[in-house]
Amino acid sequence: MSPRNTAFLPQTAMNVDLSALSHNLRELRKKTPGSTRIMAVIKADAYGHGAVAVARAILDQGVSFLCVSRISEAVELRNAAIDAPILLFGNALPSQVPYMIQNNIRATVASLDFAQMISREAVKCGGTIKVHIKVDTGMGRLGILPSALSVKPLVNGQGPAEEEIASISRLQCLDLEGIYTHFANADSRDKTHTMGQIDLFSNLIERLEIRNICPPLRHSANSAAILELPGAHYNMVRAGIALYGLWPSDEVDHGMAQLKPVMSITSTIIHLKKVPRNFKISYGSTHVTPEETIIATVPIGYADGYNRLLSSRGQMIVKGIKVPVVGRVCMDFTMIDVGTVPNVQVGEKVTVLGHQGNVRVSADDIARLCNTINYEVVASLNRRIPIRYIHGKENR
Repeated sequence: MSPRNTAFLPQTAMNVDLSALSHNLRELRKKTPGSTRIMAVIKADAYGHGAVAVARAILDQGVSFLCVSRISEAVELRNAAIDAPILLFGNALPSQVPYMIQNNIRATVASLDFAQMISREAVKCGGTIKVHIKVDTGMGRLGILPSALSVKPLVNGQGPAEEEIASISRLQCLDLEGIYTHFANADSRDKTHTMGQIDLFSNLIERLEIRNICPPLRHSANSAAILELPGAHYNMVRAGIALYGLWPSDEVDHGMAQLKPVMSITSTIIHLKKVPRNFKISYGSTHVTPEETIIATVPIGYADGYNRLLSSRGQMIVKGIKVPVVGRVCMDFTMIDVGTVPNVQVGEKVTVLGHQGNVRVSADDIARLCNTINYEVVASLNRRIPIRYIHGKENR
């Protein structure tokens, strides 16, 4: 069990199935050539699944690179004695550069100014930092714009992007290990925009090679592109949401792989009461019982990441029966109507996310009710929920 709040037996727990994680990794590996490296995206605590345990599990099975978004996430991995290469997606502060050099953490470089800053800091501490150039081919976020999109003028007859990257490559104490871009719409059925991004990225790489600037690692493919766009694989891919058994969107062909959700959440009925018709439930009295029924209290709330938008909309599973959330989700508790469940008892298992037999509440189900995406459902879960790492049906 994870060290999160495990001094007492938890009433609510997350189950992370490492067998399912391994299965999903194998499914993604089938889509990539054997020489293509897999970078596992374990930012946001591995999308809520626990970054340290996930990293340990997948590094034993062919993943050779990790990536995170914040320096604190990289520090957590290094403190856990995980020594695989780590790419930091976000910007680093000057004071963080020595730590990154000492701990083999790669920096993302999205501008010449930023590259000059980390070069100065690396020179000061007498080390070399490995960097990956980020190219903005159409995401509109971090990255150097390809010359075809740039409003900057030509420099000595050369495109501004090529000239900027050439300047970066000449900086002291920087080792240009990689170059990458990120797709904005790879999970859409219409791949027109993504194909345009691929063309921009490939063309930039070709123009850099003419100038003998050849970053050895090139990567662009996220989960959707791993599954559907082999032309975007280059020599490294970034496995994110699909690694955790969730689909990037409904528009990605679900026949491309057999993914298994890695996460489930179970809780316990801690209180039961039979209530009359017209009984008001939770804050604001927004739910009024239409008839006599039984209300159960479950110890999970919005402080745990169970979205308040699920108030009187969500569902949980008790004894193989879907039951409705009634009233507003509270900070620590949620009420469900179990009047349709026979012989329900205090201590009864409640499935908040996952399945009992063939009855399922998925991250996609929850996302639709909250008008969001499955990424947010799992990544928003709070560290207050302890994690049980299991293999298959063990301990579920």
